[in-house]
Amino acid sequence: MAKTAGQREHTVADVAREAGVSKAQAARALGEYGAVSDAVRSRVVAAAERLGYRPNQLARSMNTGRSLSVGVVVGDIENPYFALATRGISDAVEEHGFTVVLSNTSERLAAERTAVEMLMDKRVDGLIVAPSTTEAGHLDSVLQAGRPLVLLDRGVPGLPVDLAGSDVSAAAVEAAEELIALGHRRIGYITTSRNDDNRASPQEPLSSPVASRVAALAQAFELNGLRWDESLLRDGLRGEASIASAVDDLVRDKATALIASDSLIGQVVIAALQQKGLRIPDDVSVLMYDDQPWARLLNPPITVIAQPTYDIGYTAGSRLAALIQRRSGLPPLSPFPGRLIRRASFGPVRSAHTGAPDAVEPLEPPMQLATDAGNSTCTRD
Repeated sequence: MAKTAGQREHTVADVAREAGVSKAQAARALGEYGAVSDAVRSRVVAAAERLGYRPNQLARSMNTGRSLSVGVVVGDIENPYFALATRGISDAVEEHGFTVVLSNTSERLAAERTAVEMLMDKRVDGLIVAPSTTEAGHLDSVLQAGRPLVLLDRGVPGLPVDLAGSDVSAAAVEAAEELIALGHRRIGYITTSRNDDNRASPQEPLSSPVASRVAALAQAFELNGLRWDESLLRDGLRGEASIASAVDDLVRDKATALIASDSLIGQVVIAALQQKGLRIPDDVSVLMYDDQPWARLLNPPITVIAQPTYDIGYTAGSRLAALIQRRSGLPPLSPFPGRLIRRASFGPVRSAHTGAPDAVEPLEPPMQLATDAGNSTCTRD
């Protein structure tokens, strides 16, 4: 019997009367806790279906300690990376009977703390968080409360939890070395991330979301006996206007190649270059992190460093479900490797006077570095 407009929601007591059992028996059968016979469970389920009963999830979670939901906290749901990763998470947890409660933080720590607190109050069974900073107090409180936690894409030093992400270091060094071989010495990096660690040298510990990518760029220069100019890093940008302004500034500063730290930034970078009448790659070469369908449809198509984003999200969801189910003997999660996809947005540096490719200065013998790029922890912006 479906509920009509204006009719009150049916309660456990209504289901109990319909099934001819006690309220306690109906509650246990509907909440899937405690002891109840198969015969009683069948009668209760049939009665609930006839009445169109909808369970009170909050009451159920208070009785069982389980909400059959997981919280997902990301920085920007408009970013295609987070959208696709969330799809992977959702597909994975749904296979185990969980639903997703999603929260967007706009990369603000205060909003992230509020989101985590809200999800904990909703009694989610576990959380997946893409942290906006290395501040871990609110995340540590999740562990202290006994809730499973998995980090998405960005690690937090000292927090003993699983991280589902990628390692793009090798691909980043490879891309930068190709630009260097084409004569590029002034390569700009553009990101919305803001963290002093973005400027960490390759030999220093890396913790910020983009630090490993910046370090890979610097490392490629050092491997070729050169030094990358850190003044060509533009970080902490907010909004399209600030990104476009950074492009103008870098071009005035004689940058001949630009690296966009994600596909949203990449769109603005390409549009800003087009607005200035600059051609890719004749005037400026472009590299973008994350592959999107539009990147291969542009003229010229854009060279990218791709990550298996859906797989990263699916792995995060699968690991969280396993932790909620208290499965033991789980192996550590390994990062997915990034991949350089070469297209047509790289070109040689050209002379401002003749339009011909500049002669490339000879490279000094490669320097031996103290660290191995493959050991860097890669995250995204």
